Amino acid sequence: MVMSTSPVQTVGNANEKLRVSLAIAAVILGVVGFYFFSDRSSLIRIGVLILGMVIAIFIAWFSETGRNFLEFAKESARETKKVVWPARKDALRGTAVVFGFVVIMAVFLWGADKVLEFALYDLILGWKR
Repeated sequence: MVMSTSPVQTVGNANEKLRVSLAIAAVILGVVGFYFFSDRSSLIRIGVLILGMVIAIFIAWFSETGRNFLEFAKESARETKKVVWPARKDALRGTAVVFGFVVIMAVFLWGADKVLEFALYDLILGWKR
């Protein structure tokens, strides 16, 4: 097992904490606004949600923690583009194996339940249904 040696970053000073808190509050207000305006058109609701996100990103951009998070998000998107996805045939084969295993386990567990039910209620306790 490999342990990470990178230090854990924490939010440093009060200004940094305030900026991060305001960014989180902007996201929360955007989501609350989305549901608050449920009687309005979808365009207004989505606009309020997006406005909350944009304000949060704007506030976060001026904090070190926010810039680090945005850089992390960019690196994650770059790494996602490097993923080699399996061919359709391999994906279907893997899915079929998992589905088959689930069916076999379901039948096994059902059978084990019925055997234990019979043994407990009929043989040991003598309760006839």
